[in-house]
Amino acid sequence: MDLVLPIFLFAFTAAITPGPNNIMIMASGLNFGTVRSLPHLLGICFGFPVMVILIGTGLGVVFEQLPMLHEIIKVIGVIYLLYLAWRIANAEKSARTGTPGKPLTFIQSALFQWVNPKGWIMASSAIAAYTTVGADIFLQVFLIAFIFFLMTFPSAGSWLIFGVALKRYLDQPRYRRIFNISMAVLLVVSIVPVALDLL
Repeated sequence: MDLVLPIFLFAFTAAITPGPNNIMIMASGLNFGTVRSLPHLLGICFGFPVMVILIGTGLGVVFEQLPMLHEIIKVIGVIYLLYLAWRIANAEKSARTGTPGKPLTFIQSALFQWVNPKGWIMASSAIAAYTTVGADIFLQVFLIAFIFFLMTFPSAGSWLIFGVALKRYLDQPRYRRIFNISMAVLLVVSIVPVALDLL
């Protein structure tokens, strides 16, 4: 229990800082508004703690035994992030041509956690740093996951609200297009270290 405050601080810092989830939810808020982006937000808030639980309670061992599986997930993650960057960059163009844009669904957002490079780093770092040998591993992992669950709502939620607030200032299609392309570029930049590691 001495680690509860440090876990809270780690979870808050990890969840509030820029990364693929926050960039995507902000872009979703700008392009689709709060209500249509809620499934995306909930997918992050529930999907990431589930990932922490699964990695902490045994899936990590599977990846140690089959490192190629982890590499395959990384490759899929890079490809999927590039696809999502393309979708963000073209969100305004789709709106202008009458093609209905779609935010991520709850399931897509929850599954995205498994290909999110920052998510892997956050989950594995938290488990390595805040679990101890000799204590109940399940209790420790569930505590870490629960704290992440609590921290993800206000953190990702604030990025969503920020994106919605930007609508006022980016009302002109040209400015929104620049914003979307900027967010897409940031998303691509966030995967450069993973791509270089794969090469």
